[in-house]
Amino acid sequence: MPELPEVETIARGLRGSLIGRTIAQVTLHRRSIFRGNPRELEPLLGATFVAIQRAGKYLVFELRKRNARWQLMVHLGMTGRLIVEDQGDAVLKHTHLMLDLDDGRALRFSDPRRFGKVALAPAPEFGFAAQLGVAQGAEPLEVSASEFARLFGRRAAPIKNALLNQRLLRGVGNIYADESLHRTGLAPHATQVSRPRLERLRLALRAVLEEAIAAGGSSISDYVGSDGAPGLFHLEHRVYGREGEPCPRCRGRIRRIVLAGRSAHYCPRCQRA
Repeated sequence: MPELPEVETIARGLRGSLIGRTIAQVTLHRRSIFRGNPRELEPLLGATFVAIQRAGKYLVFELRKRNARWQLMVHLGMTGRLIVEDQGDAVLKHTHLMLDLDDGRALRFSDPRRFGKVALAPAPEFGFAAQLGVAQGAEPLEVSASEFARLFGRRAAPIKNALLNQRLLRGVGNIYADESLHRTGLAPHATQVSRPRLERLRLALRAVLEEAIAAGGSSISDYVGSDGAPGLFHLEHRVYGREGEPCPRCRGRIRRIVLAGRSAHYCPRCQRA
């Protein structure tokens, strides 16, 4: 599933392509991805993109049509792609929503496994994001040291599980939790983490996320950016997906364990509880 860096990469790419563009045609091929009646998409026709933001793992498009404002929210699920193409380009299999633009291009949402979802609501509509499932946790790129310590300092759950709790911190998944814990020297099953170690983790997490965004995210399976190009940060992974390989820090063997049904990759030699 695309995590914060992948969704942020897509958001930044789409801003350059969509802001100021107007939707000329809306085509919904699979109604099950849309939360609501497909007729509710009609306000998009003639609407102009004015802002594109990331909320955790969601993309939020703000559109304006005369005096009305709308929010189109998209979750990519496991395999979703949002790509801007020429309207004459071949349509990918499993393309579920197409927004033709006034300049001859189109924004197309494809999702082979169909876990993604799309919703539309007037903006601002308070509570809509929460109803859709947008987590209300802190933003990892902005959370302060004191807030991070408050969120994670007195929890009995393993620190990896806490990092994945979207009510605490939104947008972080398996990849970047594993990578930041390795940089901190902290085992994923550690509990009752001291405040100094939490601060090292906060800084490591921010650094990993920023590096991943700069590299365009991690393309492990289906993820590509809005221009169709893969990310490159998976080439920099130190532990994630590298079970049995040598640790780049100490040459110990990377191990994979399961915590609460989720995998965790770490080096038992240099990551301590």
